[in-house]
Amino acid sequence: MTRALTVSIDAMGGDAGPAVVVSALLKTIQRHSAVNFILHGDQVELNPLVARQPKLQGRVTVRHAPGRVTMDDKPSHVLRRGKDTSMWHTIDCVKQGDADVAISAGNTGALMAVSMFGLGIIKGISRPAIAVIWPTLKGQTIVLDVGANVEATDEMLVDFAVMGEAFAHVIFGLDKPTVGILNVGAEEQKGNDGVRGAAQILRNSNLPMAFQGFVEGDDIAKGTVDVVVTDGFTGNIALKTAEGTARLVGSYLRSALKRSFMSKLGAVIASGALQTLRRKLDPRAQNGGVFLGLNGVVVKSHGGADAVGFASALDMAIDMARADINARITTDRSRITAESAGARTGEL
Repeated sequence: MTRALTVSIDAMGGDAGPAVVVSALLKTIQRHSAVNFILHGDQVELNPLVARQPKLQGRVTVRHAPGRVTMDDKPSHVLRRGKDTSMWHTIDCVKQGDADVAISAGNTGALMAVSMFGLGIIKGISRPAIAVIWPTLKGQTIVLDVGANVEATDEMLVDFAVMGEAFAHVIFGLDKPTVGILNVGAEEQKGNDGVRGAAQILRNSNLPMAFQGFVEGDDIAKGTVDVVVTDGFTGNIALKTAEGTARLVGSYLRSALKRSFMSKLGAVIASGALQTLRRKLDPRAQNGGVFLGLNGVVVKSHGGADAVGFASALDMAIDMARADINARITTDRSRITAESAGARTGEL
């Protein structure tokens, strides 16, 4: 790159608005000294917020976008009438080459639609998917799709596996990640036609992955494989259930530790271990889903993320911008296509 790495930010997306974005930037610039940021949104709101933070001077540019996408806006409406919105400007900034990655906490459906329209899909990929990093007993696992595609064919699931394998390679540094398809059982005869068909294709492929067949829901938290592949309907429910469970356990633990004098004393004695547990259970630490399969990098933060959560998503965006993931996705998808063509020729 001839310029510093630049992040394009939808400053008006999310539930809390631009104040959270600016607070998150103050955390992010401490960890990333050679990264610049472009904020898109209403200058009347953004300029005073940025001006009050001397540390952001020279690192942050504000570009005016008068409109904003609400959580209730339909993707089709945004595509037709959303060209003045901060979300549209954020994606267009990457399209025009002014930034290396885009991030928004706004409407997921609208963000995917605008991203697909503005950036296009990688040749050979049927549909983009949203990938997240999931904490496990062994470390971390990538799960996709978690919301972009309610239904998925066998071809789409194969694409998700290719993109997940590439993600694990560039983010975790794994030469041959283990991959499994989420199913209702590990037996080969279990599941619908889509998952069984995808499994058959992956078993016969020569991709740089170790395909492990089917995995079940509890295998995600166990860290049984590096990449878990599923449709967006199932993946989103699993993600929201895990986040809710983490909050429930945290609430139970806080209540138990305040129940008596002895429990409070025990909490003081075990404060170090409890802080470690709190960090592991905090969903904000893993905030940020990556839109894979686009001709550009887009990261989606949770709409309700606070400054800590949005800063975590910014870290993810910067890591993704530094990794040439799309080149690996293109190569591996081409390999699958060639293998399928060769198989059909052999049958003839």
